Amino acid sequence: MSEFNRVLLKLSGEAMAGDKHFGFDEETCIAVAKQIKEIADKGKEIAIVTGGGNFWRGRSSKTIDRTKADSIGMLGTVMNCVYMSEIVRYVGLETSIYTPFICGNVTDVFSKDKVVADLKAGKVVFLAGGTGHPYFSTDTTTALRAIELECDVIAMARAVDGVYTADPKTDPTATKYDEVSYQELLDKKLQILDLTATVMCMENKVPTLVFSLNEENGIVNNLSGKVTGTVVRP
Repeated sequence: MSEFNRVLLKLSGEAMAGDKHFGFDEETCIAVAKQIKEIADKGKEIAIVTGGGNFWRGRSSKTIDRTKADSIGMLGTVMNCVYMSEIVRYVGLETSIYTPFICGNVTDVFSKDKVVADLKAGKVVFLAGGTGHPYFSTDTTTALRAIELECDVIAMARAVDGVYTADPKTDPTATKYDEVSYQELLDKKLQILDLTATVMCMENKVPTLVFSLNEENGIVNNLSGKVTGTVVRP
């Protein structure tokens, strides 16, 4: 899993909040940015999608229209990407931010050609705003952008340190997989990715690494061949 050049890194919004469980934990985000720089300094091309759960989890709302709730979630990911972009700039890298919709002068509208050019120029590219449409999760956004940009691997930095046989938060007997296939995720209903993202990654043969964002040097380790999480293979 160490042989890659272009990676799509998915950062969990909840993990970015650290122990605060809401908003940003700057110490956590700076530590993440330093790991991103270490990987980038090795010549790797990095695109990043963030979740929005540190601000909004609209699917649990019973009072707001689903389409509007998803729009709020998309804007939450824009806030996350603008923030993380500045933190990554703070540690010494150049960045750019793209959204699938016009967002004033805050972001550029997504274009594969522009993003690939930025990646080849050594910029860390943030892909905000989801797919631009409701009913699609940031997992699906991650799979879609990884396929579009021809990434070698998806790295999912989450609050959980891998794929388990059950939810480790509710089942103390759950055990972690070192390696699992997308078909097994489907057959065993292991919901580490949503259904759409799982099928897209399987059909397009994009492997995924799932690991904890809160693990010390988790990003560097897992993207340098020292896998501490779970490898999900096509």
